[in-house]
Amino acid sequence: MKLLFISIIVLFLNIPFGYWRANVRKFSFQWILAVHIPVPVIVALRITTHLGFAWFTYVFMVTAFFLGQKIGAIIYEKYTPIWKIKSSCLFMDIKRYIQNK
Repeated sequence: MKLLFISIIVLFLNIPFGYWRANVRKFSFQWILAVHIPVPVIVALRITTHLGFAWFTYVFMVTAFFLGQKIGAIIYEKYTPIWKIKSSCLFMDIKRYIQNK
C-alpha cells in the first residue's frame, strides 16, 4: 500500500516538470533540470518512508516518474493553444487562465 501511495506522489510531482520539459529545447540545460530535479525528492521520499530500494519498487517508481512527465507534456500540448498562454510553469499558466476568464 505504501508503494502505491508513494508512486502516486511521484506521478503528481512529475506533472509540472513534464509541462516544463515540453516547453524547452530538448537536451538543453532547462530540459535536463526538468528531468533531474524531481530525482532527489523521490530518493528522499523513499528514504523517509522506509520504502527501500528493492528491485520491484523500481518498476512502480520509474513508471510513475515517466508517466507524470508524459502527462505534463500532454497537458502542455493540449491546453496551451486553448489557454493562449505559454510559459514553462503549469501553475502560473492555470492562474493566468483563470484570471483572464
